[in-house]
Amino acid sequence: MDQETGCFGRRIWHRVRPKRMMNAMTNHYGYIVFPTALGHCGLAWGRRGITRLQLPSADAGETEKLLLRRLPSSTIAVPETRTREVIAMVTRYFGGEAIDFTTEELDLAGQERFFLDVYAVARQIGWGRTTTYGGIVKDLGLSMEKARDVGQAMAKNPVPLIIPCHRVLAAGGRLGGFSAPGGTTTKLRMLDLENACRSRADEAQGSLF
Repeated sequence: MDQETGCFGRRIWHRVRPKRMMNAMTNHYGYIVFPTALGHCGLAWGRRGITRLQLPSADAGETEKLLLRRLPSSTIAVPETRTREVIAMVTRYFGGEAIDFTTEELDLAGQERFFLDVYAVARQIGWGRTTTYGGIVKDLGLSMEKARDVGQAMAKNPVPLIIPCHRVLAAGGRLGGFSAPGGTTTKLRMLDLENACRSRADEAQGSLF
């Protein structure tokens, strides 16, 4: 991995592929790997908005590999102004600042209707708050049999943090699963960052398991 000075005066790590490094507007999807206080994150975007966010891992190359596994057609790109702002917001979040991602434009093309409905509800869970899988089911007006399907939607969330699946817990305040690097340890670190104690799940609606 090589490094260059990024758009915020910080070092941005990436694999240098000169023939592929180009402005994102000429490609379907562009991506970049960038440092935060908790490790290296990855972000991919297209004309319609952010399409992937890879939560931090200690190794920039690992972050890039995980990002490309879900979006293999993307290329390293120079982010546009709005994308640079999202990168700054993610960086500030992992630095401990309360950030509202609810207005960011997302490209969730290819997601099934049920998943989109789940993501719309989850996206409204604010900083420091939690709900449960069953709580989301109740908000959607569905039977509790759908709680496991909500869990699957969270596991396949393409933009964690922006769609804050870390704030969705299992019944009784249990963490439930988390597919990001570090698993539930990362989930707990993010909740601790927001001072969102697991006991707050008692305030949430519904249950799973």
